[in-house]
Amino acid sequence: MKEVVQQPIASDEELLSQPGSEYMSPAQLDYFRRKLQNLEAELRVNAGETTEHLRETVLVPDPADRATIEEEHSLELRTRDRERKLIKKVEQAIARIGSGDYGYCEETGEPIGLQRLLARPTATLSVEAQERRELRQKQFGD
Repeated sequence: MKEVVQQPIASDEELLSQPGSEYMSPAQLDYFRRKLQNLEAELRVNAGETTEHLRETVLVPDPADRATIEEEHSLELRTRDRERKLIKKVEQAIARIGSGDYGYCEETGEPIGLQRLLARPTATLSVEAQERRELRQKQFGD
């Protein structure tokens, strides 16, 4: 018996053109794994560049210029902190692919949807569940 080998999915359009019955098939999971690994690599490169950039110390005599440089460094550090948190989410998403939970809502178990996963590959909630969570946070300040 001849084994059918599935071709890797090459683009978002190709992913979206697949029938609903293919949701989270091995080819789709492979596509998202590659997408997440590329995102993680990009974030790690950015972190390395920030480290190098912050090591470059420039002595500026003008207090206004010095304040501008310090503000830029502060903004860069906040951005990298957000990216550090995103790396953690990317690692968790890759682990969910391995465990077979990727693509399904943590609260309802329903499919999250390809469109949402393409927009936010680290999503753990469906749009409806996310909206409910945000509404609760707004109402109760959780």
